[in-house]
Amino acid sequence: MPTARASRTIRAPAEQLWELVRDPHHLPRWWPRVTRVEDVHDGAFTEVMKTRKGKVVRADFDVVRVDDGERLVTWAQRVEGTPFERVLSSAETDVRLIPVDGATEVTLELRQTLAKVSTRRGVLSALAPRIGGRMVRRAAEGTLEEALTGLERISG
Repeated sequence: MPTARASRTIRAPAEQLWELVRDPHHLPRWWPRVTRVEDVHDGAFTEVMKTRKGKVVRADFDVVRVDDGERLVTWAQRVEGTPFERVLSSAETDVRLIPVDGATEVTLELRQTLAKVSTRRGVLSALAPRIGGRMVRRAAEGTLEEALTGLERISG
């Protein structure tokens, strides 16, 4: 399972950042390529994203955990029955905030499980998923770094 993690200390109070990260409506302000968020209700939301090539893509998420005490929010992407299903069987993102002397350490973690890829000869060899896992992890790390930069930009 490719897991990407990125942390950064942001010079903003944890309470201020918590209000931003726990509300999906703020995602277009800080999460890469998200242009708007729709259908926010009952612990679910839809991101409308624009790819680097300008194509519009929608992705649905469920908020699976919000812990105000730990300042931890987790959302899981619904991949079944979507085009993402060709690449992923699951994707879950954690956002954790830890106050540090008037600033906040923000840790983002993205855990993804790759879909099994079938070919005419059967499931791909063990080598291909390992290479694919590295590529997916590297892309996720870039996204998390961009998200931290966005969060830092809007926080102050």
